[in-house]
Amino acid sequence: MTQGEESAPTPEELREQVEHTREELGQTVKALAAKADVKAQAKEKAAGIKEQAAETATLVGDQIRDKAAHAAQLVKDKTPDPVLDKATHAAAQVRDTATRAGQLAAEKTPDPVREKAEQAATMAKANRTPLIAAAVAFVVFLLLRRSRRCR
Repeated sequence: MTQGEESAPTPEELREQVEHTREELGQTVKALAAKADVKAQAKEKAAGIKEQAAETATLVGDQIRDKAAHAAQLVKDKTPDPVLDKATHAAAQVRDTATRAGQLAAEKTPDPVREKAEQAATMAKANRTPLIAAAVAFVVFLLLRRSRRCR
């Protein structure tokens, strides 16, 4: 055997080398295409940022709800029972007066305006608890302020 015979690859070995080189080139081209695809990279980053913002918003919202519930409980605990009773009575009077005013306004209001008012009322009913809590807190505040002035 001569030296030339030892180093000469067979046709099958050449085919394997060519196939291996093709695979490597294909992987390199895919990697380069991914690096060059700025739009796809921007979309991935935007999706990541959007997901992170949603998680943060949920966390902050939960914290705010917890703090608001805690503050409401503190106000309720520190408010004397007579004041709470007056606030409840005042809220009932406000509801009754609002009902009467609403009936009177409904009788004298044009149809397009009435439809808009009905939409607003529907939204208020959907968010009833926060509205009632805010009204009670406001009435309690007013009553406390008034009782301090009277002293």
